[in-house]
Amino acid sequence: MTQNPKIEHLRKLKEESRLGGGEERIKRQHEKGRLTARERIELLLDQGSFREVDPFVVHRTSDFGLDEKKILGDSVVTGWGTVENRLVYVFSQDFTVLGGSLGEVHAEKVVKIMDMAMRNGAPVVGLNDSGGARIQEGVVSLGGYADIFLRNTLASGVIPQISVIMGPCAGGAVYSPALTDFIFMVRGSSFMFITGPEVVKTVTHEEVTFEELGGADSHAEKSGVCHVVADTEANTLFLVRKLLSYLPQNNMEDPPYLETDDDPLRREAALDTIIPDDPSKPYDIKDVIRLIVDDGEFYEIQEKFAQNIVVGFARLGGHSVGIVANQPAFLAGVLDINSSKKAARFVRFCDSFNIPVLTLVDVPGFLPGVDQEHGGIISSGAKLLYAYCEATVPKMTLITRKGYGGAYDVMSSKHIRGDINLAWPSAEIAVMGPEGAVEIIFRKELAEVENPEERKKELVADYREKFATPYVAASRGYIDDVIEPRDTRPRLINALEMLANKRDHNPAKKHGGIPL
Repeated sequence: MTQNPKIEHLRKLKEESRLGGGEERIKRQHEKGRLTARERIELLLDQGSFREVDPFVVHRTSDFGLDEKKILGDSVVTGWGTVENRLVYVFSQDFTVLGGSLGEVHAEKVVKIMDMAMRNGAPVVGLNDSGGARIQEGVVSLGGYADIFLRNTLASGVIPQISVIMGPCAGGAVYSPALTDFIFMVRGSSFMFITGPEVVKTVTHEEVTFEELGGADSHAEKSGVCHVVADTEANTLFLVRKLLSYLPQNNMEDPPYLETDDDPLRREAALDTIIPDDPSKPYDIKDVIRLIVDDGEFYEIQEKFAQNIVVGFARLGGHSVGIVANQPAFLAGVLDINSSKKAARFVRFCDSFNIPVLTLVDVPGFLPGVDQEHGGIISSGAKLLYAYCEATVPKMTLITRKGYGGAYDVMSSKHIRGDINLAWPSAEIAVMGPEGAVEIIFRKELAEVENPEERKKELVADYREKFATPYVAASRGYIDDVIEPRDTRPRLINALEMLANKRDHNPAKKHGGIPL
C-alpha cells in the first residue's frame, strides 16, 4: 500500500522537530550529564500523556546569520500532559537549539501555554535550561521576558507555578522563576544569578565560582531562593511530581484527598516524653511531625534555609496540610528575619490554594541584636503576622512548649483568627521566659538580698508554676484545650474534619499593604 506523501512529509517534519538541535548537540548535552528537553518532559509526566503544541514554529529573525539557523519548534518544547492522571502544562527549554536562548517565538510559545493553563485551571511547570536572552533579536527578546513575567504575576495565587532549574538561568531570566511558587534545582548542574562570576570580578574584584555564586546549595542554604534540591535530574523531577500530589489544580479547588491505612485514631505514646524536662534543652520538632502525620511522611520545603523554622506538606487523615513549626534544635526555634519571611511566604501559598495550616509552636521570641534590628526584623516579623492574620483557610495551632512574648501572638494564636488552638501540658505561655521576667519584676529585691542567685531560683520556680503553664491562657479561652501529647493526631484530624466547611472572609479591597 502506497503511503500518502503528505502524511510522509508530516512525519518527517515531526521527526525533525523532535531532534531539536540535532544528534551532535544532543550527544553534547548527554556528555554534560544533562537530559534533553523532551527526555525531561517524559520523566515529569505520566508515560505517553504528553501532547505537544507548536512543534513547527520557527523564529522570524534574519540578522546575524540566524536565517540559516531556523529549527522547528525553536528553543522550547511546550504542551500538556498528566501527573498521576491530573492535567499539568509544561514548557521545557531546549539547550540544543541556540543554547535554549529566549527570543520572540520562544516567549510566544511559553505565553500561549501559560494562558491555556490559566483558562483551564491547571498547574504550570517550567523546565529552565537557557543561555538567556537571544542577543541577535535585541529588545524583542527582552519584551518576550516581560510578557512571561506578566503571566507569572497574573497567575500567582490562581494556579500553582513550579520552576525547575536544569542548567544555567542568568540575568533577566531569573525573574520568571522568582515569581513562581517553588524553585527546584539540581546539585552541581544548575545555576541562577543576575550577573555571572566574570562580571562580579570586574565590578567588585571578588573571586567566586559558578557554584559558590549561584549553585543549588548556595541558593538552598544562603539566599533561600531555591526551595528543593536533588542530586540528579531524575530525582528532581520525581520530587516535582510528589509536590504536585499535595496541591490543588487551582485556587477554586480543594487539595486532593488520598486514602491512607494510617489509623486516624492512632495514639502515639512516644509524644508523652518527647519534650525534655529541662526547658532549655532542645529536641527535633521534625520527630514530632513524623509521629503525627500520615505514615510519617513529611515533604519539607527550604530544608537548609532558616532552619530555626520548618515548613512543608504532609497529610492528616488523607487531607493535605501545610505545616509551620518552630525548630528548637536550631537557634532554640527563635524567629528572625529569614525564618519570618520563609514562613510568611509558605502560609500565603497555603492560603491561596485552600491548604489548611497546622502550626507547631515552641518559640522563645524574636532574635535580638543590632544586625537583626538594622536588617529589618520588625518588618520581617510583620510579614509573618500579616500572613497569618490574612489567611482564611482552617488554622490549627499546637503549643508544645514555649510561646513567649510577641512571637506567641504571631504564631497563629487565637487572637489572629486561629480556629483551633491546643496545648500540651508542657506549654509555657507568658510575656517572656521566667528568668527574664524575674530579673525585671524583682530587680530591686535581688539587688538587696544576701544570696541573689538562690533567691532568683526560688522566684523563677514560683513564676514558672504560676504563669509559665497553658492553664492561664486556657482559663481565658485563648487555648481551646490542653491535651495529652499522645492524643495529638486524632485531635488534629478531628479538628480538620470539623473545619472542612469553614467560612471566613476579609474586607473587600483591591489588595492589602503587606510590609514587603
